[in-house]
Amino acid sequence: MASPTENNASEVQTSKAKPPVAYEEFEDCFACRATGSAAFIGLGVYSYYTGMSNLQKQEQSIMRSATKYKMGSRRLGIATISAALVGVGVWRAFN
Repeated sequence: MASPTENNASEVQTSKAKPPVAYEEFEDCFACRATGSAAFIGLGVYSYYTGMSNLQKQEQSIMRSATKYKMGSRRLGIATISAALVGVGVWRAFN
């Protein structure tokens, strides 16, 4: 039998417990935000530039192929991915 001074699991006071780390407010330093933001924006610009460049080089073979995904849908895909990466970079800069 436990002595009266020992606490049972049901008697532990929760006011002394710290909240989990996930619930605490975390703030990045300016250098971390700037680096992360620049990385995502740079990746978005790079993917747009190289994607469109490669698409122009392959345009003739794409148009001759039997695929239903021609130049318009491929350009849209490259632009969407690039815009999403730039958007994440901008979001990272301000949040």
